[in-house]
Amino acid sequence: MGALAADTGTGSIYTCVDANGRRITSDRPISACLDREQRELGATGTVRRIIGPSLTEHERALQAAQQRKLEEEQNRIAEERRRERVLISRYPDRAAHDTERAAALESVDAVTATAVKRIEELKDRRKAIDAEMEFYQKDPAKAPMKLRRQLASNEADIEEQQRFIAGQDQEKRRIHKRFDAELAQLKQLWAARAPVPAVLPGGAAAAAR
Repeated sequence: MGALAADTGTGSIYTCVDANGRRITSDRPISACLDREQRELGATGTVRRIIGPSLTEHERALQAAQQRKLEEEQNRIAEERRRERVLISRYPDRAAHDTERAAALESVDAVTATAVKRIEELKDRRKAIDAEMEFYQKDPAKAPMKLRRQLASNEADIEEQQRFIAGQDQEKRRIHKRFDAELAQLKQLWAARAPVPAVLPGGAAAAAR
């Protein structure tokens, strides 16, 4: 009411129809019509403005929540458009995208090859350990603790490298999944960017000529 009451004394007439269907007029905003529309009329009876209903605290909260949701959606769309611009700038065509996919996979393969080579080295070392363990074949418990530790360490190192290689296989699947998703989106962006063929008289496309 405080903000509305500030209009008092401007020569305005306020009119509305209250909840009981009565038309009310006043020289100030009408408290009985805070929940509905009321009109502010000038001295000649022309409508200066239409004052919307005042909102309850719950209604204001709902309105604010709807506004936040709208802003969040607008921000989401703007961010999505920004990502699309970055994506198509990075990959202007299919060849550029395929090249980067191949490079990403090649990097993983290089790391995997290093792990495979390490396993081969560990297996060679295992042959030497096994040769020493042959002396204790009947009772491995009599083997020196140092030799047993070497054997356990060798086995653990091989298992670690095998887990690492399995992880690289998962990384390659992740890379393919990422590039497949990008490619599906890029196909739409490339198609939208493609120029529309001009149509010549007679209905034939200019590109066909």
